[in-house]
Amino acid sequence: MSALISIATAVPDHRITQAEVLAVLAKARGAALPARLEQILGNSGIDQRYLACDADYYLEPRGWTGRAAIYNQVGTRLAHMAAGDALDKAALAPSDIDAIILISTTGTMTPSIPSRMIEAMGFDPSTQTIPIFGYGCAGSVLGLRLANDLAAANGGQSVLMIALELCSLSYDYSQFDKKNMIATALFADGCAAAVISGKAGQADTPSFRAFEQKTWPDTREMMGWEVGTTGFNLVLARDIPTFVTKDFAPFCDTFLASQGLEKSDLSEPACHPGGGRVVEALEEYFAPEIAGIPATRDILRQHGNMSSPTVLFVLERLLRQKPDKPILLTALGPGFTAVLGIIDTQGAA
Repeated sequence: MSALISIATAVPDHRITQAEVLAVLAKARGAALPARLEQILGNSGIDQRYLACDADYYLEPRGWTGRAAIYNQVGTRLAHMAAGDALDKAALAPSDIDAIILISTTGTMTPSIPSRMIEAMGFDPSTQTIPIFGYGCAGSVLGLRLANDLAAANGGQSVLMIALELCSLSYDYSQFDKKNMIATALFADGCAAAVISGKAGQADTPSFRAFEQKTWPDTREMMGWEVGTTGFNLVLARDIPTFVTKDFAPFCDTFLASQGLEKSDLSEPACHPGGGRVVEALEEYFAPEIAGIPATRDILRQHGNMSSPTVLFVLERLLRQKPDKPILLTALGPGFTAVLGIIDTQGAA
């Protein structure tokens, strides 16, 4: 299996607190929020987030053209920032990279961002580019799985994986139903990049041990996009925490058993948080062997749900703590799909 050499993260310039978000929602609605809805939004587990634009932008009518322009401008800048930092941490030049993977479900460009990065950042013209759309919140773990496979090819390659999401581009204040207002209070913008290497000489570097994923039948309506008139419209079910307990938990048990691991053998997991109630369901699953997932909680509190990059923000924080046990990666995304991975923090097991 390949080694995880570095992780870097980037966020846009516009910081907004959850209290400010609630005020914006009330302004857009033209009236105070219902008490029950304000309570739900206030208990999301989020204190602040970062958005591609200032709050007033999201109160203006806009269509596909305007959203695409923001994705191009802000998304490209964040991808360059995260990629450059990840390469610096790995002590690699762009010319050392054999392939660039871009995971993104909140926008798209043709030519893709990786294709445009080749000239802009000095990657070799022969660098393979793989833009992937549609993984949603499961994107980073699925992207790491693909990067691991690519890094092992051709006798060993260096792969740059970027997860970029501007979830705020889906905000639509012309729709004031409960689902859209809750989504507006959860989702945020951000980018993360990782360098993965299959080349020799990485014995003491964190390495991937195994991945697994499962897509359940008749669950497509739990999460995804619908193509609307002015942009992507969110599909989001209410019962994801129940799904964690009923369906995800036994899937994770089976995966750990296949690797000869108990929950007590793990350090703190790196989980995609989803929202406050999803974090609670995950904590119940890991207890009592693992006493909480504070890194996941803290990233949710400080950054919100950025979709695919979020779990890499968590993983970056955990690796800084230099754990001596394996890290379990978990994420849930459209499909409805669960994806798991294990990183051996001391190198190959």
